[in-house]
Amino acid sequence: MSTDPRPRRGRLPLRLRRHAVPWQHQRPTWREARPAVIAGALERALARPSGNWYVLGASTDVRRTRPLSGTVAGEEVVVWRDARGRLVGGPGACPHLGAPLADSPVRCGTLVCHWHGLALDGAPFAGWQPLPVHDDGVLVWVRLDTVGEEPPTPAPFVPARPPRATALTSVWRGAGDCEPEDVVANRLDPWHGAWFHPYSFVDLTVVQAPGETPRDGGAGAGGGDGDGDDDRFVVDVSFRLAGRLVVPVRAEFTAPGPRTVVMRITDGEGTGSVVESHATPLGPDGSGRPRTAVVEAVLATSDRPGFPLARRLAPALRPLMRAAAGRLWRDDLAYAERRGHLRARGRFPG
Repeated sequence: MSTDPRPRRGRLPLRLRRHAVPWQHQRPTWREARPAVIAGALERALARPSGNWYVLGASTDVRRTRPLSGTVAGEEVVVWRDARGRLVGGPGACPHLGAPLADSPVRCGTLVCHWHGLALDGAPFAGWQPLPVHDDGVLVWVRLDTVGEEPPTPAPFVPARPPRATALTSVWRGAGDCEPEDVVANRLDPWHGAWFHPYSFVDLTVVQAPGETPRDGGAGAGGGDGDGDDDRFVVDVSFRLAGRLVVPVRAEFTAPGPRTVVMRITDGEGTGSVVESHATPLGPDGSGRPRTAVVEAVLATSDRPGFPLARRLAPALRPLMRAAAGRLWRDDLAYAERRGHLRARGRFPG
């Protein structure tokens, strides 16, 4: 009989747990979640290049008649689609008298300032200079060289994804009082999953952390994301559905850049599905506290016969997917904010 603990896909994606372990009786993970391991993985992630690219939001948020806007490290930016449907963008303040272009409509691919009618088609005009922008089909990115101060790249690094044409996609966005590194550090601590999110995860075991031999004696998970391969966290975990019904999977966490963490299912139901968590600095709030936006993209895939039906039901499923992401991030942003608060006071271990 095989002793491989990895989840294997059966005829049905669900499993019935034999015994429901009360939250307080599950195996403690604090000895394994060593601050030095998390801090080391974070340090290496922060040292990886980003090409000065920042995630602004979802591709679907750039509508035909309205732009998508945001703030990156205190810089207002705005993006829209020109007459040919191409993504264009630049500073979010009108060069005339500083009107917020975020509040201006798009007419036939031209952004028309609602204060005095100055029209922008994405080309340089009246002192307004476009910024490099990128639409990867799921997320919209903007490049700010004066903010990132790194050698720029022509396009952002986009993690390997399942084909968009066969994936069920959803994007959630939220913000918290912390720095991007606090968000990344949260995602590089997989040990907290079943303790901090018992409504979503159970039976969590980290079978491999950076610099460690896999606990199951295997080679861990493959298919990582380039520079983050040596810093994989490999996890066996079950997604809780209801009561004792769960979906067990093996997943890996990698940090391919300083503001991105990718979770990929490598075995079990939904193999190949990806969750990308991107952290974008917004700048300080009115009290001087740092603010960071989290943009999380889910690209779910499956070769189950019923999955095409789920994709057709995407308009009804996406609100549920965003609600699930929001519930998790309500807790994880509290974690990141607490970490940032302690770090600012010099009291965070690691």
